[in-house]
Amino acid sequence: MTQPRLHLEVARITARIIERSRQRRSAYLALVNTAATRARGADRMGCANLAHAVAGSPLDDRFKIVAERAPNIGIVTAYNDMLSAHTPMKNYPDLIKEEARKHGATAQVAGGVPAMCDGVTQGTTGMELSLFSRDVIAMSTAVALSHDMFDAALLLGVCDKIVPGLLIGALHFGHLPTVFVPAGPMPSGLSNKEKAKTRELAAQGLVGRAELLASEMKSYHAPGTCTFYGTANSNQMLLEAMGLQVPGTAFVAPGGDLRDELTRESARTVLGLQTPFFDGPPLEKSAPSGGSASRAAKSAGVKCPPIGHMVDERAIVNAMVALLATGGSTNHLIHWVAVAHSAGITIDWNDFSDLSDVVPTLTHVYPTGSADVNQFQAAGGTGLVIRELLDAGLMHADVLTVRAGGIREYTREPYLSGAALAWADAGDSKDESIVRGVAKPFNASGGLKLLQGNLGRSVIKVSSVPDDRHVIEAPARVFDSQQGLLDAFDAGELETDVICVVRWQGPQANGMPELHKLTPPLAVLQGKGYRVALVTDGRMSGASGKVPAAIHVSPEAAAGGPLARVRDGDLIRLDALTGELNVLVAADQWAARTIDIMPLALRQNDSQGMGRELFSNMRRSALSAEEGALSWI
Repeated sequence: MTQPRLHLEVARITARIIERSRQRRSAYLALVNTAATRARGADRMGCANLAHAVAGSPLDDRFKIVAERAPNIGIVTAYNDMLSAHTPMKNYPDLIKEEARKHGATAQVAGGVPAMCDGVTQGTTGMELSLFSRDVIAMSTAVALSHDMFDAALLLGVCDKIVPGLLIGALHFGHLPTVFVPAGPMPSGLSNKEKAKTRELAAQGLVGRAELLASEMKSYHAPGTCTFYGTANSNQMLLEAMGLQVPGTAFVAPGGDLRDELTRESARTVLGLQTPFFDGPPLEKSAPSGGSASRAAKSAGVKCPPIGHMVDERAIVNAMVALLATGGSTNHLIHWVAVAHSAGITIDWNDFSDLSDVVPTLTHVYPTGSADVNQFQAAGGTGLVIRELLDAGLMHADVLTVRAGGIREYTREPYLSGAALAWADAGDSKDESIVRGVAKPFNASGGLKLLQGNLGRSVIKVSSVPDDRHVIEAPARVFDSQQGLLDAFDAGELETDVICVVRWQGPQANGMPELHKLTPPLAVLQGKGYRVALVTDGRMSGASGKVPAAIHVSPEAAAGGPLARVRDGDLIRLDALTGELNVLVAADQWAARTIDIMPLALRQNDSQGMGRELFSNMRRSALSAEEGALSWI
């Protein structure tokens, strides 16, 4: 088909990103191209180095690597069974090695990366390690790939900081063909709406720990990704939009023949042996096993491009567009800035905001709506969203992907035709309360908004906030910790219109934890009819809910940002319609105010214990949230 003309505003924003990034991108590609022209790793290595590298491999694999000069895949895995989303990955390396051997190649687990569950650490001191775990994961990926004897890489990961960390690390080895390998969501349990309601009741003391625990156990109950559209599942949407994994892999359930075959296809794809893709009418999913024999054949010589070439300015814009169209995680306004930086590309929140003005909201998945990602997948999923965005000229079609067919392959969904892998067109929406086409979106603009004013620059997820709460003007109540807010709520001190300012939560202060634990009490206050909002230099997670929250305020209070000037009783206006975040204090009075310093006791408490001492250098060197909170430049 003829690709529609690229939307003029998308083209304009892409052009300015290209121009802004020209020097750094050229330098990055020069490094990538230099690395790509070297002899293969096993041929460059000294004999002792090579012997160490293959000593743990089966004899046949050793022979293939050394004598036959077979392709060798490096596997970097985030497997652990603390994360339900990563539990299914336990046996992936064996599947990958088996598939590689079928095609005369080899695979080695190059290394593992840490993977923490924010759901476990939410509201605890461990959460203060969460954001910087992304950079630790990136460095761990680099350590794994630094053995430098791999011809390609497969990256196994799903969740919040793990995918951005793996991607950042991989981009520093941008000469390698690289494919991501996910695991899929857990089966639907208790609805997200019911879960949220129980949390609000618990915040009011109307149900006890036993009832709350029963609710949570029904929600998070099996291997697989959490089913709300938070950061983990937003990761998957963005990887599909960038063409960095096998098409339609994101939300296929863990276990079963289809998931295993998709994992095997990841190995085939990175080796340039992908199952052919046929563009045409939708395929019957009941096709007999013998009816499509050609689909089982592999396309030889279809080279998977190096990841450093795939992740260019157009691919980054495609990811941003997909995030906005689906009301995805606010965390990605930090993470994808860091990802882009690792590819020599500079983006900022103005780029997100300007794209949001022209990209419609096409999905209502919790917390924006009541549906979970399994229902989203059944209604059309990633394939439908990507097709709609491409057809509207809102995504770049001329991008490299891990597949020869390009980004159009990502408009279809995988299935098994007998034992063979095949794809069918995603078709029209099966439920327009969950996902829609561009012709009748849920909203004409995207789900994220830039706020700016005399309180700094911030972002808000508007897609889940009721329309009558997009503008909040109320007196401030200033807190130095999230516990302070919780204590005030329990004491009944917040039963009024109020904007809660929670400061000292930025990257330099305490590692920028998520403050999702504040959602239930604030939702209770909003439910009682009070006009409430949160303003913070911390994060609110990919599950940012129905309470208006101006988050990631930059510069942060610990860096002398304006939140350090706010006092109890100051009138604050948060206006998501005009994009304003201001304290309504006379300019001369505001300028004359003393800038508060983070209390010494608080600084000490937030830097000691639970391993936080090990991250002190990261806090000291961290850039602002808008600069990706990078700790390594």
